Amino acid sequence: MKIKYILFFNVLISSLFASSPNLGSELPLFSIIPFIGILLSIALIPLIWPSFWHHNYGKIAVAWILAFVLPFMVWKGIDETLSHLLNVLLLEYIPFLIILISLSTISGGIRLKGYLAGTPAVNTLILIMGTFLASFMGTTGASMLLIRPLIRANKGRTYKVHTIIFFIFLVANIGGSLTPLGDPPLFLGFLHGVDFFWTTKALFFPMLTISILILMIYYFIDQYFYNKESLDDRFTNNSGVALGIDGKINFILFFGVIISVLISGFWKPDIESLSIIGTHIEIPNIFRDINLLILTALSWHFTDKSIRNMNGFTWFPILEVAKLFAGIFITIIPVIAILEAGKIGSLSSILLLVTDLQGNPVNIMYFWLTGILSGLLDNAPTYLVFFNLAGAAAKGNMPIADYLMNVIPETLKAISAGAVFMGAISYIGNAPNFMIKSIAEENNIKMPSFFRYMLWSIIILYPIFFIVSISIF
Repeated sequence: MKIKYILFFNVLISSLFASSPNLGSELPLFSIIPFIGILLSIALIPLIWPSFWHHNYGKIAVAWILAFVLPFMVWKGIDETLSHLLNVLLLEYIPFLIILISLSTISGGIRLKGYLAGTPAVNTLILIMGTFLASFMGTTGASMLLIRPLIRANKGRTYKVHTIIFFIFLVANIGGSLTPLGDPPLFLGFLHGVDFFWTTKALFFPMLTISILILMIYYFIDQYFYNKESLDDRFTNNSGVALGIDGKINFILFFGVIISVLISGFWKPDIESLSIIGTHIEIPNIFRDINLLILTALSWHFTDKSIRNMNGFTWFPILEVAKLFAGIFITIIPVIAILEAGKIGSLSSILLLVTDLQGNPVNIMYFWLTGILSGLLDNAPTYLVFFNLAGAAAKGNMPIADYLMNVIPETLKAISAGAVFMGAISYIGNAPNFMIKSIAEENNIKMPSFFRYMLWSIIILYPIFFIVSISIF
């Protein structure tokens, strides 16, 4: 009797997934439900039921993984399922996690100490410094380095919420647009073959333009609030400690991270790859990941533990990202396969939004669709979706990254800019956003709710993005 039920279930699943020689064309639209489910879980459950999410987010991620993997295994078999899982885990997820761990650990070993007066000029200078550092330390690294000194500098200020909001805009998002080290979407692009310095050349002018406009707006807002405050409120946080930096060895280790990533992009060894159960991993990438783990271990060993304690460094954010992104990377498999199928895939309707009647990409639509979904869901998987959607036109004639960089570079620029810039429009758009909010609230700064923060971003950012998108894309 049990065998009959198993056979019936197998026939049912096989009939739901219509047969076709191309995986992307075989997959029906409902196969993306686990991917949409995990993204909506990340977006909504922490807001509706935060205590449940805190204790069960890993189980929720596993549930969505199984919602994709089990039916796929019944349909395609264990071998093909294992092949897809190994490809995404070994080629994308593990390198993504390693770079995140290394940047977070090394940045957590650097502490800016001492007294800063929270004047509009000083605050703006901190934002400028963080915006610049974000592309080389990562948005997470730069945010964790500077958010606490910024809070200390403004401890006596009556009005300081706006400063934290603009910090999220610039340091946690827009500043990370110049290298693959800056923001997760760009690192995923690098893993898929985008040149290390491509984003530097492509996004420098848009990033500089947007940053200058936002900094000017911030300075005038902060000056307005500063003038409303009494003199006694402004400078009550002088600790008597001279300005300085603890954990300087970590700057050397950061340089090692940059060199390791650069080498992996340029090095072409005689033996190009190593096969692990049918998955080919490039030797330079193995070299890079081993180096990053060594640099992480060196930072952990040689940095005084008191520096990390004063920075409030914990492994929880990394553990949370590791669990949730395992679910995202696995459940996105059918989404990417369908998008790569292009017009014969079940998401072909999206092509109508981002292509004109001649089939050419509409870059401004790529910018806005990638951006809005990045802000409302998460910018890393959103980038991958539109990266593969735009690259589907390559049709296997050349690698997707080469096609995007050399044939339709403005489209890749639009996707990259949308994913990085608009990760700022909500707390869930990029991982550091929520971390900064939590740290501010730990320091008794009453941050705006999810939707009030979005109101800030819509009023400040959207007009700037509109101007830049019209002039550039």
